[in-house]
Amino acid sequence: MSVEKTPAKNEVLFVWFNNYTGVTLKTPTKTLVIDPVDVKPRDLKNVDAILISHEHYDHLDQSLVSEIHKLTQCMVVADPTSSKRLQNVIPSEKLHEVQQGSEMKIDGVSVKAEKCNHPAAATPVSFIITSEDDVKVFHTTDSLPFPEMATISEREKLDVTFCTVGIAAGASPETGLDIARLTKPKVAVPYHTGSTADLKKFAELLKKELPKVTCLIPELGTIYQISKRT
Repeated sequence: MSVEKTPAKNEVLFVWFNNYTGVTLKTPTKTLVIDPVDVKPRDLKNVDAILISHEHYDHLDQSLVSEIHKLTQCMVVADPTSSKRLQNVIPSEKLHEVQQGSEMKIDGVSVKAEKCNHPAAATPVSFIITSEDDVKVFHTTDSLPFPEMATISEREKLDVTFCTVGIAAGASPETGLDIARLTKPKVAVPYHTGSTADLKKFAELLKKELPKVTCLIPELGTIYQISKRT
């Protein structure tokens, strides 16, 4: 789903567009779409890059990625397994394979591929997106918590962490809380669930355990604004 507004300096905008980890993220100059499934290609306009975290059906739809690319000529950034599945539908000069620990620049926007604790996937990655103004977003995809998230937090000083709270194997509001506890963001956003109860449970746990972290419970299709932490 597109974000027609342009964020101000030191801000990013995002829309959660499915019950999984589908997020459109807009910086002052770039629009990134992460794990697009269950969305119409023409609802995603002016896309600069698609990021794919792993190969599961709720994160990678090869025909949809191909259609979005045809409409926008965007680049596609994908984990190794997904990249191999896309190599016949995305031109090689537009397809960028990333592995845990790698970083690439989309002009002034940085995309770092980090570890992802999702054993059911072959080569999963999570993403840290840093805007031109240094607003930092951690898209954890289906990851369960892992100790190195604390190191990532210390290094990055995250503004937003998306926390998986359902559907994925082992994921729950409690594991989502652990992700927030480890990453210490300014704002924690629960996602990857179709259950309102999961979202509310996460919010209750976060308020009790981490009162200094703001909880943003997203509604599908709504545009949210996040500012750089001060």
